[in-house]
Amino acid sequence: MERPKLEVADVFRRYGAAYRQQHAGSLSRGQRRVMSAIELCRTAALGGHLEECDCCGHQRPAYNSCRNRHCPKCQSLARAQWLEDRQAELLPVEYFHVVFTVPEEMAAIAYQNKEVVYGILFRATAETLRTIAADPKHLGAEIGFFAVLHTWGQNLLFHPHLHCVVPGGGISPDGKRWIACRPGFFLPVRVLSRLFRRLFLEHLQAAFDQGKLRFFSSLERLRDSKAFAAYLSPLRQTEWVVYAKPPFGGPEQVLNYLGLYTHRVAISNNRLLNIDHGQVAFRWKDYRDHDQQKTLTLEAGEFIRRFLLHILPDGFQRIRHYGFLGHRYRQAKLAQCRQLLGVPLTLTDVVTRQDKLDYRDLYEKLTGKSLRECPVCHRGQMVAIAILAACDRAPPFGNLS
Repeated sequence: MERPKLEVADVFRRYGAAYRQQHAGSLSRGQRRVMSAIELCRTAALGGHLEECDCCGHQRPAYNSCRNRHCPKCQSLARAQWLEDRQAELLPVEYFHVVFTVPEEMAAIAYQNKEVVYGILFRATAETLRTIAADPKHLGAEIGFFAVLHTWGQNLLFHPHLHCVVPGGGISPDGKRWIACRPGFFLPVRVLSRLFRRLFLEHLQAAFDQGKLRFFSSLERLRDSKAFAAYLSPLRQTEWVVYAKPPFGGPEQVLNYLGLYTHRVAISNNRLLNIDHGQVAFRWKDYRDHDQQKTLTLEAGEFIRRFLLHILPDGFQRIRHYGFLGHRYRQAKLAQCRQLLGVPLTLTDVVTRQDKLDYRDLYEKLTGKSLRECPVCHRGQMVAIAILAACDRAPPFGNLS
């Protein structure tokens, strides 16, 4: 794949210093750390090694990556490994994609209380899906699923929501049958929406009562319990958006689809179009206008501000598994599901992860793309011939090597 001509790192290198100076009092340590990591990723500042082709003698530096989960350049290997791990968990059933979104008024509270409200979003979503699925009026089964947190829209504005991928069925209460969903239909979204709204607001109120929420600037008034209750009151009546997308065609399509969601960051480098004259232009899809592809141009400082909206709290898990896909009982429950579905045991069920592979070998194993092939002669292999020490300084804009 051809390397993007522009990167988020270029924006930070060109405009980041001025942004840090202008917002010195409001930037968090985590935001500064992410900016720095992205700026230094795969540059001489992090060190690496010198490679030489064993056929034509071509040399190139291979610099270390930052491995930050918000970096657009550091997700390919992590995504490929995660997808391989999921390969052995796929069941021969329909899969459904359900999206849970909070109203804009709730997003404002979420931004000032990320860890607490993101946790509530996961908890309310999981309880909603498992409760409605277990109800005999709907499915009457124990389901399994995973949820991925996204906090952005295509225009980089703050829009927290969960993408849930769910196999179309579950284990009967007595554990003796697989109960399948109706073809093409998982659970009624209006029922999901109403329970999700109630559970979310209950958990949010409990967090407020326990003093776990903090309010600043325009929301400062919500520190008062009456003002907080008044703020939530209209949200108890509005319809919260829960959207169920059409089911996948089968397990093979699931993995390809998941790659679009699991390790995505706020904006990929290939969407950037221009970063000159103090502005950043990028492509975005306008879902409200028939998914039209459009160009959005922002002042550089505003682009950086929007990108930094989506920095997650340290250690926060943005991919979580529930039900029979929960970590504790996953292998035993999946074996039970396969037995109930009449699926024979395969080698993928017993293969263990090869953690000790060199990252280049692992990348080729998972993606089919070689990081060792010489880019000049395409015959030889790139071999490390020297260690490159970290130079301990950030590269200037334009120095991508």
